[in-house]
Amino acid sequence: MGYLWAASWFIILLILNGFCQFSFASDQDGFLSLACGGTSSFTDSTNIAWVPDNAYVTTGNTTNLNVMDGTSISSVPLRFFPNSRDVRACYKLPMQNMSAQVLVRPQFFYKNYDGVQKPPVFRVSLGTAYVTTVNLSCSDPWIEEFIWPVTKETLSFCLHALPGGGFPVISRLEIRPLPQGAYTSGMTDSPNKSLRKMYRVNCGRNVGSIRYPFDVYDRIWDVDQNFSPSHLSTEYSTQLLISTSGILESPPVAVLQTARVLARKNDLTYDFSLATLGDYYIVLYFTGILPVSSVFNILVNREVVSSNFTVKNSEARVLFFIQNRIKTLNITLQNVSFYPQVSAIEVYELVDIPLESSSTTVSALQAIQQSTGLDLGWEDDPCSPTPWKHIQCEGSVVRSLLLSDISLRAIGPMFADLLDLTTLDLHNTSLAGEIQNLGSLQELENLNLSFNQLKSFGSDFSSLASLQTLDLKNNSLRGTVPESVGKLKDLQLLNLENNKLVGPLPQSLNRATLDLRTTGNMCLSFSHSACNGLLDNRSIETPLVTVVINKKQNGHNRRAILIGSVVGVSCALFFISLLVYLYWRKKKKSEITSTSLAKLDMRNWNAARVLSYKEIKAATKNFKEIIGRGSFGSVYHGKLSDGKLVAVKVRLDRSQLSSDSFVNEVYLLSQVRHQNLVSLEGFCYESKGQILVYEYLSGGSLADNLYGQNRKKVTLSWVRRLKIAVDAAKGLDYLHNGSDPRIIHRDIKCSNILLDSEMNAKVCDFGLSKQVSVADGSHVTTVVKGTVGYIDPEYYSTQQLNEKSDVYSFGVVLLELICGREPLTHAGSPDTYNLVLWAKPYLQAGAFEIVDERIKGSYDLESMRKTAYVASRAVERDPSQRPTMAQVLTILKEAYSIQLSYISPTGG
Repeated sequence: MGYLWAASWFIILLILNGFCQFSFASDQDGFLSLACGGTSSFTDSTNIAWVPDNAYVTTGNTTNLNVMDGTSISSVPLRFFPNSRDVRACYKLPMQNMSAQVLVRPQFFYKNYDGVQKPPVFRVSLGTAYVTTVNLSCSDPWIEEFIWPVTKETLSFCLHALPGGGFPVISRLEIRPLPQGAYTSGMTDSPNKSLRKMYRVNCGRNVGSIRYPFDVYDRIWDVDQNFSPSHLSTEYSTQLLISTSGILESPPVAVLQTARVLARKNDLTYDFSLATLGDYYIVLYFTGILPVSSVFNILVNREVVSSNFTVKNSEARVLFFIQNRIKTLNITLQNVSFYPQVSAIEVYELVDIPLESSSTTVSALQAIQQSTGLDLGWEDDPCSPTPWKHIQCEGSVVRSLLLSDISLRAIGPMFADLLDLTTLDLHNTSLAGEIQNLGSLQELENLNLSFNQLKSFGSDFSSLASLQTLDLKNNSLRGTVPESVGKLKDLQLLNLENNKLVGPLPQSLNRATLDLRTTGNMCLSFSHSACNGLLDNRSIETPLVTVVINKKQNGHNRRAILIGSVVGVSCALFFISLLVYLYWRKKKKSEITSTSLAKLDMRNWNAARVLSYKEIKAATKNFKEIIGRGSFGSVYHGKLSDGKLVAVKVRLDRSQLSSDSFVNEVYLLSQVRHQNLVSLEGFCYESKGQILVYEYLSGGSLADNLYGQNRKKVTLSWVRRLKIAVDAAKGLDYLHNGSDPRIIHRDIKCSNILLDSEMNAKVCDFGLSKQVSVADGSHVTTVVKGTVGYIDPEYYSTQQLNEKSDVYSFGVVLLELICGREPLTHAGSPDTYNLVLWAKPYLQAGAFEIVDERIKGSYDLESMRKTAYVASRAVERDPSQRPTMAQVLTILKEAYSIQLSYISPTGG
């Protein structure tokens, strides 16, 4: 072109402007550059700081690639995910203090790193949206850019394996903040969208891409090649200072200083091929770099989107528009007067962002996951981009929850928040007590609570108006079927098989549209008289006596019949009265109050005191200080009238025991007296609650000292850990072998081992304990009790409880003492999540690099070997291969004695 106009003062301003841009960008505020699979930080040639990605991802393997860069070979780190079908391959990217939208740029390499010549294919998601499919057989490397609206403090970036597609891989991941309000013009009709970059062209530039530091937001502006079908247009550049004021996207000045200009009176055309049929967002930048104003029409796919578009000298303009349902893109600048021109073009595919599930639903599901103690893989959004395990969705609404074959134990209040459920399957989840917390689920159509230990219908059924199938087979339901069940008009299947129910059934269930199944109960019938004598809540009716008088018989016979009838009625009345009296007496006997308990012979109860509710209230200062919570209720700190400090356990209403059961438990706890078992100091049983009062130990639990706040106060040395292990083993050995009857604890864990002020250990919490007769060393239970991570796997599968189940749990505690970590964790790679599976092979091989860093260098090697040996034996899957608690105690005493004689070089 013959038009060049550049004054020296413009050049000076240009230099100053470029310097200002570079200075602003040098801070890199909000930049996050991850070298995926890298091991150290570095700064690249553009002065961008890169860091390893291990703080943002918890899975995947790493390697390095040798990549040709021009004429040299450079080493590029790479992370690949061989377990991505079972474990989520996700990065958690911090979005705090970011602008309203960010640029996300991942880069994927393959380069035959695995030597199998099979480039992978996999999907990529951001937040709730699948944003692309990467096919490295088409391009290697593969680079993507997304413009993502920031709505949360953390953004999930995940790679999803496809069947037969190989392992997902990634090499780099960059986050860049974008200007406030950028890329939103013209988007009012397209909410909940992300932009996936297809093209970003620096029109008029033919050598080298432009990015940071020239673009302070580090967008990559590619050279202008192969887009125009004719070469009638000219690449044009200028030194004219261009202001981007008013353009929210703030394109770099270097981009606006170039343009493609039509030299003749023809049309300027760009053709772009698009990946898929879809909706696309186009941004056109124009700069008046000629000394004349240009006027032209803008056509997209031969349709005019702007007529007589004018670009004045020294003026920068931008135009946005959306094209729906297109697969090719033709942009034509049709000459009106002078020279059609364009400085830059951006083309983005519009990607739908699925709505997130309601926060109420997410919170409820997370609470359910926590209550089970299981890792159900529930992270981010329940429905998108992939539904969680055990969940089915319609759009962003959770419709089905299928949680069979786990230990749920109770239908907690969090279920009441799942208002959109239509299907709930909780069969074989160890549910007990009554059916509860479901009354708010008015859209529920299918409810499966079969194969549990439920005993009562509860009172929620009247509001479950949409219920169509109700499966309650194989429970322990007692009494009669409530009328509220019969009022469910849409009910099509009611399965009550194998319970302990008796009739009569509600007449409203006697309809042809209902499939009613009742076999395996005592007596269920629509007849009121069919089950007489079996109803627990019906009185015995007076027998009907029919007197038949034969007129041909003499008076003597008539009198005899009359007398016999009177005698029969009298006997029946006497029999009824006797039954009523016996029932009253039995009921009266069962109503044990605190007064009657006080009159019991306490001499054989080892001085466990009977305390009134008033005394308990005074001791705890009206239940002021909570020191613990559990399924049983809350534990309060207290001080008795004699000055003794106590821990007061108050049972929840829903966990109240019957009178006999509570007295039996108190009696059992009163008999257990050992220096390494927390002793029962008293109890209260009044209408206001069932309360147990234990001795108070000021040192907290072993869990507190290993992982909690107490670990900041004192570090448990190896010798202290061994002393705690020996103390706890003594207590358990007493339960197994010293008490009569013998007791299985069933919930051994670090939080149930308490420490006094001298760091002596005592085992606590016998609420789940079971007595074992001398003749029978095991106990079959229908509900697996205990804490996930500590439960004997054999007990899980067979429900056969024995003392070796306690040995397994105690073995897990020993592993915690050795390794200084909890039984289950999501830190590190998947093969380290489970402490037993991770640590056992190391310890069996005598490899002690997994020992807690806090005690390294302070233990005697032989002491550690003995402890590792007994811990590994204790967690054997086969119970017969585990030692007894007495044998565990013997070996631990030896290890403790060895450690006591060892003088640590660090003073341990």
